[in-house]
Amino acid sequence: MNNKERGSIYAGIDIGSITAKAALIKDNRLLATHVILTGYDPINAGIKVFEALLKKAKISKKDVPAIVSTGYGRASVSFADKALTEIICHGTGAYFINPEIRGIIDVGGQDSKAILLNAKGQVENFAMNDKCAAGTGRFLEVMAKALEVELNQLGDFGLNADKPLKISSICTVFAESEVISMIAGQQKRENIIAGIHDSAAARVAILANKIKIKKPVMMTGGVAKNKGMVAALEKRLGLTLIVKDFAQENGAIGAAVLASKL
Repeated sequence: MNNKERGSIYAGIDIGSITAKAALIKDNRLLATHVILTGYDPINAGIKVFEALLKKAKISKKDVPAIVSTGYGRASVSFADKALTEIICHGTGAYFINPEIRGIIDVGGQDSKAILLNAKGQVENFAMNDKCAAGTGRFLEVMAKALEVELNQLGDFGLNADKPLKISSICTVFAESEVISMIAGQQKRENIIAGIHDSAAARVAILANKIKIKKPVMMTGGVAKNKGMVAALEKRLGLTLIVKDFAQENGAIGAAVLASKL
């Protein structure tokens, strides 16, 4: 398939456990992105997010000669020309946004990843946590519910801690019990949340250290919007994380770039 004519538009669709993302690129620049909740039906989510993206860009499906899907629900996007792993798509997306990037930390809804890139943007090594919710968006979601805090408010709460508490349990279920005990003990919500962020960051840092991650490092995934989590990770790793506006859509952007190479 040769889709490299100037002016062609390419699409990437990333079906995650919590959100579905889609992106369009044209002439090697980002044209548009869109994000919706995945819900219980990943097939429908893929269709809806793509249709919404086309409407936003004011184009039709016939204007898009190639589509690549990624994410845990990538196989559900039946209209995609190819399905690729999150690892390669996140690597490609980060390199597309900033070719200087050598390390990527992606914290998604159900897994977290650390990726090492070479100077050409190719994946050299990676480590992934997909067997346990600890260190993922799901972990933070569970804790937010226990604390009766909106998920998008966790970051600000955590940054206002004066004495962060330690969450000793690795397992999400046991950690939740720990948090509930802290709430019963009338501990400050901000201090509990700071402890939650540090606990999650510790799990992700293990992945980054395992592959000997190199700077500059970009953080991708929806959790990159959480400033408290970003700060906790920076402290654990001893480096500054680069967070771009389209961090959540990074996998979809990478998929769109790869669609242009089909």
